[in-house]
Amino acid sequence: MRLIQMLLIPLFLASFAWAQENTEVPAESDRSATGGATTLQDIMARQRGEKVDNSYRSENTGQGNAEGLLGQLGTRGVTSDSDVYRALRYGSADVTVSSQGPAATVLIQDGGMWWLNFRTGPLREYGSYIIGGMLVLLLLFFLIRGKIRIDGEKTGRKILRFNGIERFGHWLFAGSFLILGITGLLTLYGRDYLIPVFGKEGFATIAQGCKWLHNNLAWAFMLGLIIVTVNWISHNIPNRTDLKWLAAGGGLFTKGSHPPAKKFNAGQKIIFWLCILLGVSISLSGLSLLFPFEMPLFAKTFSIANSTGIPQMLGLNLPVQMSPQEEMQYAQIWHVMVAYAFIAIILAHIYLGSVGMEGAFDAMGTGEVEEQWAREHHSLWLEEVQAKEASEGAASPAE
Repeated sequence: MRLIQMLLIPLFLASFAWAQENTEVPAESDRSATGGATTLQDIMARQRGEKVDNSYRSENTGQGNAEGLLGQLGTRGVTSDSDVYRALRYGSADVTVSSQGPAATVLIQDGGMWWLNFRTGPLREYGSYIIGGMLVLLLLFFLIRGKIRIDGEKTGRKILRFNGIERFGHWLFAGSFLILGITGLLTLYGRDYLIPVFGKEGFATIAQGCKWLHNNLAWAFMLGLIIVTVNWISHNIPNRTDLKWLAAGGGLFTKGSHPPAKKFNAGQKIIFWLCILLGVSISLSGLSLLFPFEMPLFAKTFSIANSTGIPQMLGLNLPVQMSPQEEMQYAQIWHVMVAYAFIAIILAHIYLGSVGMEGAFDAMGTGEVEEQWAREHHSLWLEEVQAKEASEGAASPAE
């Protein structure tokens, strides 16, 4: 028994020492240890979702150094499968295709996964916060302020605020935007929320209809944008009166406060210019998506942005060389981001133009508003209208 114990003790000590040696973290090997190939650290970092520097691969897409053997029984060449697929992935392969198109020669591109993850993750998450946050703010405003009523006594007299052409342009612009917004959101969220309800085939029909409506109503939206711009741009130039309106909060937060304003007050002017800028931006990205690979927008835009030095100050280095598919991915991301901001702004506009303010909807419904409403919300404009009517009445011959 003592002999067995004497034999086991050295074995136990040896195994303990061996375990200690194997718990030590091996030193990271540099790339020279693998002959320039991917290291274990690269593989583990990629599995953890960390960013890996792939420059050693993108810069090494040529043939290997081995020389092929000649003759019928020789090797098939000096280019290995790894060389071929690296060249295809990083766009340096000599590719010949029968179809002619900007994206025809791109056989492999790995930019799709970040786009898919961003589209289904942060883009939808923060976009939902933007729309949901605006709805919560409007609900709180309604609960605290209530409906903005006409304070003075109604006169029963109507004032023409918007003519037929103005109302047509507004409703063409607004109506098409509402349908575009709904179809866009159904497309973006439908896979997760509509498939469980309608099934895959049912959602496929919905998605096909949304796609058709979205693509074709885009032209109505752009036409409405042009009409609205032509009709109202001259009335939306900022002036000093707007500063007074903003200083008073537009009278939105104080009952009985009615700062003077012309045809459009400062708040409406802000909405107008945001709609124009966002409308132009979303139209450009939409055209890029309607005509894929024909209108690349972002490589040149990013190049200009990088030349200012601002992205570098923010720790960003925007890509300036993109595959045609990556151009489309950036266009889609930007299209959705602008749409979220646009929807939030339009929700506020819809609220104030309907349930939020008494008499406001009549301006775009019938085109005529109560005189007292005009006096409280657009007093300077009302004075101009009445002065014009008085001068026309004086100029006309008496009957």
